[in-house]
Amino acid sequence: MLKKFASDVLGLSDIGKIIGPEDYDKTDADDYIRNEENEKIYFLIKTKVDEYCFTNIAFIHVDGEKAISSKRLLKRYSYSQNQITDVFLETAGKVDLDVEIKFSLGNQSFSIDVDKKQLAQLIDLYKALSYISEKVHDNNILLELANGSLDKAVTVLHNARLSDIQLADQYKQLTEFGFSWLTAARDQYKIKDFGDVFEKYINN
Repeated sequence: MLKKFASDVLGLSDIGKIIGPEDYDKTDADDYIRNEENEKIYFLIKTKVDEYCFTNIAFIHVDGEKAISSKRLLKRYSYSQNQITDVFLETAGKVDLDVEIKFSLGNQSFSIDVDKKQLAQLIDLYKALSYISEKVHDNNILLELANGSLDKAVTVLHNARLSDIQLADQYKQLTEFGFSWLTAARDQYKIKDFGDVFEKYINN
């Protein structure tokens, strides 16, 4: 019991190790990468029971703690559907042997302990996740503005003094234009692949 208490105090209970690219093929997460979609692992943390894998399009959690016996529960969170928020990095105190990265994906929160000797690598991950969080936040605002502009155009059209035929024709043109315009805006502002961000901060 004393050993367990000391282990918890020092953060030894489940300290993760950052796995290098040369050993990705030895992990469970590697089996679930969508190579068909050009998915690529950029960062991987492995603890005694879990794996935390960051790819260019998703975060993959191979959860061993809540699974029965040696089974693993695979959880996948695409960045396009689960916004990254609340990214924090907690450095080690004098007696601590680990550092901690915290973040939320959608409504799920994660806190991962990592060997403090690998702090420099973890800082790179922190930079990448922080940038993605800020970029998606800004893009969501721009997308909302694009939607709002189209709504205003529809309101103006409804208030215009046009005949029913003219109104129908103008509305049809606006609808067709709006659909193509919003599709283009969504493609621009709803980013699915953040490989360039990981390349910049992690493989630099």
